[in-house]
Amino acid sequence: MLTSGKTSDFFIDCKPAVLTSEGHRLVGELLYEAIDRLDARPQAVAGVELGGCPLASAVSLTSSLGGRRAIDALYIRKAKKGHGTGKQIEGADRLAPGANIVIVEDTVTTGGSTLSAIETVREAGYAISAVFAIVDRLEGGREAIEGAGVRFESLYTRRDFMGED
Repeated sequence: MLTSGKTSDFFIDCKPAVLTSEGHRLVGELLYEAIDRLDARPQAVAGVELGGCPLASAVSLTSSLGGRRAIDALYIRKAKKGHGTGKQIEGADRLAPGANIVIVEDTVTTGGSTLSAIETVREAGYAISAVFAIVDRLEGGREAIEGAGVRFESLYTRRDFMGED
């Protein structure tokens, strides 16, 4: 069963590759390069709990290397914490109102988790310039995200792994 609640005859799990040291470095490079091509320069890159969090960290770390333009990381929880600070967005304390944010995800199916994160970011008073995913499963997520007025790009689609459907 997928996060969207749908069942599927295939599963794409990015975590085993992303969570290796080499995978972390490579995905950080690929996503940073894609984000760096945006016209609107983001002040932060936000990972959606759980799969997007290491991606945001990888991009942030990559951005601090070699004289690049640094981009801080944020983590977006699926729900507010019931204890501690109760934050739903971790790391946003230093951002100015209206700051420009990019959201990163590992896989996108219907876009439900991403749309919820978009809503959370907007409610917090920030702008979203784009959503980047490692894999678009081609099951409506792109259309849903773009329907919310947000640019969507993926590094790969299911076709890269499974051929044409």
